[in-house]
Amino acid sequence: MSKKTYTLFFLLFISVSVFAQKIDSEKIKALKVAHITEQLDLTQKEAQKFWPIYNANEEAENKLRDKSRKKRNEKKSEDLTESEAKALLIHMIDVEKEKVALRSKMLNDLLEILPAKKIVALIQAESSFRRKMLQEFRKRQGDRGKNRK
Repeated sequence: MSKKTYTLFFLLFISVSVFAQKIDSEKIKALKVAHITEQLDLTQKEAQKFWPIYNANEEAENKLRDKSRKKRNEKKSEDLTESEAKALLIHMIDVEKEKVALRSKMLNDLLEILPAKKIVALIQAESSFRRKMLQEFRKRQGDRGKNRK
């Protein structure tokens, strides 16, 4: 087997171990970093410039997500007045615009330090990581349901 295959098996093994324990965002983040690192095959010079940009974007997106979640959860939809609901929708639209702006800025910043092919590989790596985590989560949820019967 190739080095990439071993690394992939290792990542999958770790992800299973992570979900067997209490879900820990730091461990998931480490898995994501390892997955992206493997998929992009960054040089040391590229990695030194890539990770600060990527991590700053992740932090900004997380703050935006938390802010949005907090705003959405202030009241149940049935307790909102029509004007409050409209204001909340406008807020949600604004948050989506901010997300797009953050993503666009990150991609443009990355274009200054990486070839476009590696940026496309990043987008694909993020997608495949989310897919693997979702599959693992569904598998774990299915295993829990079987154990309850």
